[in-house]
Amino acid sequence: QLQLVESGGGLVQPGGSLRLSCTASGFTMDYYAMGWFRQAPGKEREGILCLSSSIRSTIYTDSVKGRFTISRDNDKKTVYLQINSLEPEDTAVYYCAADLYYICSDYVSMTSADFLSWGQGTQVTVSS
Repeated sequence: QLQLVESGGGLVQPGGSLRLSCTASGFTMDYYAMGWFRQAPGKEREGILCLSSSIRSTIYTDSVKGRFTISRDNDKKTVYLQINSLEPEDTAVYYCAADLYYICSDYVSMTSADFLSWGQGTQVTVSS
């Protein structure tokens, strides 16, 4: 059974950093597109970054450019989201997602409907 488990969230001060992890089990992650989404209170879930099976990443949210980085270690079956220079506006539940057929696109933003499998989410709170 395909399963994704996020970890690494927490409370951090503005300007701080976090590294979120998403560990996969039950499938060969190498062939899947992996995405990170976030959902702030009262807002819709938004796609942040997508990482294709070819290790090419695509950023969909302008506010995270230069601060968020996605990477993957297929041997460890883990996808990472490195978050630097955190801002209060980054407070949200962060989710990772996987899909065998989705292709990260430079021209079309990813949506929740594009990904079949999801983790349970990890809370990130940025506050002084």
